[in-house]
Amino acid sequence: MDELKDFPIVVSVDVRYRDLDTFNHVNNAVYLTYFEQARVAYFRELGWTSSDDSVVVARAEVNYRRPIVLGQQLRVGCRVARFGQKSYVMEYRLLADGELAADGTTVQAFVSGGKGAPLPEELKQRIRAVEARVGRHL
Repeated sequence: MDELKDFPIVVSVDVRYRDLDTFNHVNNAVYLTYFEQARVAYFRELGWTSSDDSVVVARAEVNYRRPIVLGQQLRVGCRVARFGQKSYVMEYRLLADGELAADGTTVQAFVSGGKGAPLPEELKQRIRAVEARVGRHL
């Protein structure tokens, strides 16, 4: 069973030597970088550009399930879980050699003109279209 089948965006990530800490496993902070790589792929899929109004990470949470070491094959799934008034929540699942290594969430706050603003309906529709590809409906 593919643990990432309900995630519309899945990216492969290489563990780099620089990702390791003194215990020879991936440093805890690097997991957020792996999540970020999936999030950037999601934004690309939305057609989101830097000329658009922005979203910023307002909160990040990681649940560490097991260590990751050099040479493992990583896949990161990313999806939007729900909308708020001025933000949305993204969920991540990180597999190392097919086994759950971490999961987590980030909250993206929408920013327009340098301040928090309501999520535009156009952005919600783009997200809904991406999620619908794997049968998810927000």
